[in-house]
Amino acid sequence: MITFVVNGREVHSEQPGDTPLLWVIREELGLTGTKFGCGIAQCGACTVHVNGNPVRSCSTPVSAAAGRKVTTIEGLSPTSEHALQKAWIAEQVPQCGYCQSGQIMQAAALLAKNQQPTREQIVSHMNGNICRCGTYNRIVRAIQRASKEA
Repeated sequence: MITFVVNGREVHSEQPGDTPLLWVIREELGLTGTKFGCGIAQCGACTVHVNGNPVRSCSTPVSAAAGRKVTTIEGLSPTSEHALQKAWIAEQVPQCGYCQSGQIMQAAALLAKNQQPTREQIVSHMNGNICRCGTYNRIVRAIQRASKEA
């Protein structure tokens, strides 16, 4: 049995240790905000935080979460009042919305380490999170807005 904390709540999984964390989060815990995108850690749709660091949960074995704190999009702000969530709406970022939870989690990791990132730092940090709808300029604007409001 693997024990870890998800969004402030201790959880236990009896899945094999090599099971992707994504599937434990979605299927066993029922937290479906984290999405499956590519399955090979290339798109970022499955991004969650493990001890505050962004990881691709599709390629992170659940055993890597043992004894750690995992934060999903649902745990970022239970009331959707996080500055990034508000900025995402204000800047009308989502089109299809599929990648957005991973984008927000990646951005949250940046703002946790650098509250006033430059545009270049934002672009560099977000490089690797793919938005098939191409809303990259809106994503950058939303992160800039959130950095001013946080």
